[in-house]
Formats: sequence, C-alpha cells, structure tokens
Amino acid sequence: MTEPPAVPKPLRILQITRNLPPLRGGMERLNLHIATELTREFAVSIVGPAGCRAALPPSMDVREVPSMPLWRFLCAALVASSRASRRFRPDVVLAGSGLVAPFAWVAARLASARMVVYVHGLDLIVPNRIYRWFWLPFIRRADLCIANSEHTAKLAAAAGVPASRTTVVHPGVDLPTGDLDGAADFRARFGLGERPLLLSVGRLIARKGLLEFVENALPAIAREHPDVCLVVLGDESPALLHGSSVGLGERIRARASEIGLEANLLFIGPQDDETLAAAYAACDVHVFPVRDVPGDVEGFGMVAVEVAAHGLPTVGFAVGGVPDAVENGVSGNLGPSGDYHSLVGSVLRYLGKRNDAATQMSARGFAARFSWQEFGSRMRHAMSRVAIAGPAK
Repeated sequence: MTEPPAVPKPLRILQITRNLPPLRGGMERLNLHIATELTREFAVSIVGPAGCRAALPPSMDVREVPSMPLWRFLCAALVASSRASRRFRPDVVLAGSGLVAPFAWVAARLASARMVVYVHGLDLIVPNRIYRWFWLPFIRRADLCIANSEHTAKLAAAAGVPASRTTVVHPGVDLPTGDLDGAADFRARFGLGERPLLLSVGRLIARKGLLEFVENALPAIAREHPDVCLVVLGDESPALLHGSSVGLGERIRARASEIGLEANLLFIGPQDDETLAAAYAACDVHVFPVRDVPGDVEGFGMVAVEVAAHGLPTVGFAVGGVPDAVENGVSGNLGPSGDYHSLVGSVLRYLGKRNDAATQMSARGFAARFSWQEFGSRMRHAMSRVAIAGPAK
C-alpha cells in the first residue's frame, strides 16, 4: 500500500458512536478496535455510551452519554459531540455508524474538520421515513464514507454517496495464539458429550434466518445425524433502526418442539469471550443462514471470519456482505439465498469429516487476511488521506 504524504502529528480524531462496550455485538467490537487502532498514531477523543470508558485506553479522552432510550442518547450525543469538538479541536470527526452522522457533521463544522462515516449496511437502507429524510443526507455529505464490505459500498452508491468518496475497509478479527483448547470443558459444561454440534452465534433477529433453518434444514440434518445439536449462542435484542425481534427465541423453541426436534436444539444465551472461544473449538460447523429481508441487511458477517480464525467452517447463503466474509471451498460454503437443499448438503459434508485438520487449516489461513493490525493500518491510512485535503470549507 502506498503511504500517503506526511501530515502534522499527532492527527486529532473525534470518534462518535453508540456502539462500544459494555454494549455487545459485532459493531461494538469493531468500534472498540477503531478507537484502539487509531490511538496507536493519533490523538483520539471518544463520545460513547455510558460505561465505555472501562474498555478504552486509560489515557484516552472519553465523554460518556446514556445509551438508552435511543432518543436520550441522540440528544446527549449531540450536546457532547459539540462540546468535544470545541474543546478537542479535531482534524477529523469519525461517525462510527450512520446513526451518528448528523452529530459528526455538526462537530466537523464547528471545528472546521473533515468528516468520515463508517457504514455497516442497515444504516443505509433502513425503511424509516424520518431516518431516510434526515439522516441519509448527512451520510452523503461525508468527506469519506468507509464501507464494511463491497456490498455495503454498493448500497452507499445507491443511497447517493459518490464512489469517489467511498472506500472499503473490512472489519478485523482476533487471531488466536497458542493451542486452541476448551472444547472438552465446553461439551462437559453443557452436557453435549460427543454429539455433532452446529453453532449459531449472534443476536436473535429475523434476518439471521434461524427459525427458517430449524424448519427447513435441521430435520434433514437430524435424519442423517439423529444426535446432532444446534447450539445457539446469543440473545434477543431489539433492533434500534428496524423493528424488534423480541420473542423470536421462543418461537424457534416452539417450532422445534412441533416438529420433534426440541432435543436437537440448545440455547445457551450470551457468553463471555472465553466460553465463546471454547464453543468455536467444540463445534463442528458454524451455520449462517442469513435471509434477504426487505429493509434489513447483513453488511459483512464478521462472525464468519471469527469462527474461521478458530478453524471452524461456515455454511450459509451468499446474502448481503456475507461473500466478503466466507470464501467458498476455503473457509466454508455459501449457496444461493434460500437454497436449503444445498445448505444441508454442505453441512453434512463437513459433519462427515469432523476434526479434519486440512479444513481447519484452510479456514485459519483465510481468517489471517483479516487481522486487526491490517484493519488498523487501513483505517489510519484513510484518516491521514482525508486529513490531507485540509480544513472543511
């Protein structure tokens, strides 16, 4: 990668986001890594949710605002961002998602700074009239729009963001070091014995397609492997921008019971990082049956890269940004959207060669392309490039 011309150091970055720990999820991990990677070279100030200070470097300037309810976060974030801009005087204001793009624009104008927004997919297509009327114009005004996948970059173009001001920086992944263990303890803890294990990780929301997987794929898999168990690791979480999936877990349980598969399903709720790593080591296939849902999208599919880093292959559908996160024949297999026959075949092939060293090595090799170090380098490069353009007009 060609290095940009030097800029005065340290560059000052104001990052505004609701998505940081203690909130959980892929966007939260991503924004945390954005902050920590940028601070390696730049001075970084954060406007984030209450409690985020504990996850950030002690020396970082942090302003916390209430994360819930949403209206309260929006009001508090606007005030905190404006104050931070006047006091910190950033060179670049970075919105961690489209949700905070208006506040980033205001903060950038107050400091005569450049504005950057990192978009994830849903923040470009959410079917809310007020959001589309008020929020999208601020995303279009960004000096640089960073997309998490090629698919999201296309959504940005469709939303009116010029391609000349769009770039793709894939989220990164923690690459495990040393021996990967914990599988035996995980199986013992949840009473799983030597059963073949499928794994689903993430929030229980409609687009993840878990209910449809239980209805359309699990019965065929269970006919070949009667003791197979689908382990569901995650919780129900209302979507801030698109409706709510509260009650989906119970509907999945009820449907499994109706078709006689309640013994093939295990919900273990959200877990800590150690248990998550143990689940990756213990399970045989990660299932990712993401659906095409109007007004919703899987922008990237970071969990598919995370499981690959632990040697676990992913089987799912080529929907949204998922093809950027899974390479067919290398880190798993993706079929056409809704093709459960193909999906079942792929799952059965992987179950037929459980603990296959070549499969695990191939998946890990793919994940190595997505190190957080590479992500950080690309993000710092993007910030430097946009800062070189000088103060906003």
